[in-house]
Amino acid sequence: MHNAKILLIDDEKSIVQLIEMVLRKEGFRHIYSAGTGQEALMLLAKHGADIILLDVMLPDLTGFELCPKIRELSDAHLIYLTARTSDLDVLTGFATGGDDYVTKPFNPLGIAARIKARLRRGVQSSIQRTEDTRNRYDFGAFVLDEYAGELLVNGDSVPCPAQAYQLLQFLCKNPNIVFSKSQLYDAVWGIGGVGDDNTVMVHIRKIRERIEPDPSEPRYLVTVRGLGYKLMKEKNG
Repeated sequence: MHNAKILLIDDEKSIVQLIEMVLRKEGFRHIYSAGTGQEALMLLAKHGADIILLDVMLPDLTGFELCPKIRELSDAHLIYLTARTSDLDVLTGFATGGDDYVTKPFNPLGIAARIKARLRRGVQSSIQRTEDTRNRYDFGAFVLDEYAGELLVNGDSVPCPAQAYQLLQFLCKNPNIVFSKSQLYDAVWGIGGVGDDNTVMVHIRKIRERIEPDPSEPRYLVTVRGLGYKLMKEKNG
């Protein structure tokens, strides 16, 4: 049995019922559902959430409009579930505060697997922070301080979204190694699926916007054409 709280936000009752049925079979008990944005915000304020599944098209406002309001109340892992598949929609989903993007139609068992993987990653990250409380990864212009859970750029603390922080943390622990997009996705999000390339690319861009002097000409987090990405560190750094 899982103690995580899951909030489903979708006005298609058949989809909500299907996801809820599968999640309950998988051992989840604390599941709430909302058919409108306002209802979702009220449930979130009342119960909180660890995982949020959010449709883009809602009766009162779009998921893209709702997500920033959710972020004012919660840092829960947020997965967009939507029939909108264009690159612009995917990028908008991440830009508004989403952590993952799944397109309809989808396999509800796959959603359950993603949720379980995310929860496992959260537990592992918590354990790792306890075990590695003194680790600092110094790359000169920027430092990732695990003890403080903080990214420092030129000595200044820079806010970093949770998923981007975890991706940077993984790369800092494995400098000068090339990772494919699928390897990075598995390392941080825990399970593959549709839209994973976009997920990784968006979070790579978020990292570059924070650590690179010129994000369009990266010197730390570089692209290795045809292979993936690697975080560069001087041998004597």
